[in-house]
Amino acid sequence: MAIFFIAALSAQIQSTGSTLKLLPAGEFRARDGRPTQCAAWRLDAAGAERLIAAASARQTRYVIDYEHQTLNSATNGQPAPAAAWFKTLEWREGDGLYATDVKWTARASLMLDADEYAYISPVFAFDKAGNVTALLNAALTNDPALDCLDEVQLTAACSAAMHAFDSAAVAALSTVPPIEVPNMEELLEQLRWLLNMPVGATAGDVTAQLKKLIESLSGGQGVAAASANLPALLDAQRSQIATLTANQADPARFVPIAVMTDLRTQLDAANAKLAGNEVEELVTAALKNGRLLPAQEGWARDLGKSNVAALRQFISTAQPIQALGGTQTGGNPPADDRTGAAALSVEELAVCKALGLDPATYKTSQPAA
Repeated sequence: MAIFFIAALSAQIQSTGSTLKLLPAGEFRARDGRPTQCAAWRLDAAGAERLIAAASARQTRYVIDYEHQTLNSATNGQPAPAAAWFKTLEWREGDGLYATDVKWTARASLMLDADEYAYISPVFAFDKAGNVTALLNAALTNDPALDCLDEVQLTAACSAAMHAFDSAAVAALSTVPPIEVPNMEELLEQLRWLLNMPVGATAGDVTAQLKKLIESLSGGQGVAAASANLPALLDAQRSQIATLTANQADPARFVPIAVMTDLRTQLDAANAKLAGNEVEELVTAALKNGRLLPAQEGWARDLGKSNVAALRQFISTAQPIQALGGTQTGGNPPADDRTGAAALSVEELAVCKALGLDPATYKTSQPAA
């Protein structure tokens, strides 16, 4: 983990114009031996670019107050009026970091013109190596504590700068905790794990995957709409999954559609077979007991295939013909008797029965075939 510290410096103000030098270029130290956390403070072009980018990304301006009252107001309860405001930074190679749009208040301009204040004291953060990592604010002061460049008087406002501020100011700066941020490689490692990416994934790969995640969370509206609470989102998804799981059909209680279709087909086939057996039994019995004429057999079978209930109803109400049901041959003439009644067909016997004719007489009255 990289640990960042905070320091305040003082530089002599050259004018009350809109351009103001904040930090010198290169390495610089306090004349009393500070900083103690590193060999020296340093600012180069790369570090300045980061400070300039951070300034451009800010929504608010940097403040220049009096005697670091912005840092002290929490402990002394006094207001912290601004002496000036600025937002735009510029790096001048070999010279230092400048604010180029300083706007002084009327009160501060009068004080500077009257030489009531002579030094600017920027407050910045730096890492263990002494690299300046962030610009916090600045203040007008009259108590510089160390030298650096020809025109710059610097004072450190860390925990050891007892003579640079009064006790309240020192206490305020001393209680500012170190800011711990993860090392970039450690951060990449954690992001790879979070995004389920391979160990060799580069920072560019991770960034691309994060953009996809932002698009997914924001519904395609980008970072501005992607302020989703990830833990809350995951909890909501877990709840939805639990609900869907609870509502899922239990295989032990339900049968697949394919199985049901197969069973229905088998049942229909069984019902058709039973119906066919019933039709066969009804027709056979009706032929034997005279409720059906042989000429009606085909019609009866067709009716049974389409509506066995109708066939059953017809047979149950039909009057049996005794001549058809009383013979030992089931209404058919004996195979070896071709004379008299035996020579007549079932229909002819029925006609004789209905008209009261003697079968033999009826037979002889019929023309020879």
